[in-house]
Amino acid sequence: MIGKLTGRLEYRAADHVLIDVRGVGYIVYCSDRTLAALPGVGEPVALYTELLVREDLMQLYGFPSLVEKEWHRLLTSVQGVGAKVSLAILGALGPDGVSRAIALGDWAAVKAAKGVGPKTAQRIVLDLKDKAPGVMAMGGTVSEAMEGPSLADVVEPAEATPAPKKGKAAKPKPPLGAAAASAGALSALSNLGYGPSEAAAAVAEAAGDSPEAGEAELIRAALRLLAPKG
Repeated sequence: MIGKLTGRLEYRAADHVLIDVRGVGYIVYCSDRTLAALPGVGEPVALYTELLVREDLMQLYGFPSLVEKEWHRLLTSVQGVGAKVSLAILGALGPDGVSRAIALGDWAAVKAAKGVGPKTAQRIVLDLKDKAPGVMAMGGTVSEAMEGPSLADVVEPAEATPAPKKGKAAKPKPPLGAAAASAGALSALSNLGYGPSEAAAAVAEAAGDSPEAGEAELIRAALRLLAPKG
């Protein structure tokens, strides 16, 4: 199984790219959103991948994050949803949008993707609603995993740099991304005793209302949504 490729972007087409990994070229199919975010030809690139194997076909599909790859795996597990439809959904909504739509039961948002009819959209939401909390919780793990050497250093290692002098302030860590903030908020609500589905729905709604909100803000907003009405 090929789970990740790190190399240089050799060329791009309408629905796929060719990645050169130490002289071996891999054709990788991606969503429109992923293709638009990739660097230019000749630049370093890394994608998590899923290998589709059929009797007459072998294709690689690429994703910029483990969360998106996991959503692709789950989407294609739904009856009637193939790789092409999954990429259309991820391209239209992005992984965070898919998380919100499924956690909130918003099949109309899923239906907005090209090639997705109302029955298929409803089936996706129904089949995957209980899976949304688990995927959303991956955000924190993915954020930690992404910290480390730059992609350029992995593809073409640079000379070792001297260690910083003692007493020099450490470089501050970047703020958590939306996925990590949602994952942290979901974990906090679960620790407070809320069920996975209701916690995921509240966090998804709060994140949809305030996309730039941090973990603490999401927790407060979600608790307001979960508070008894009346």
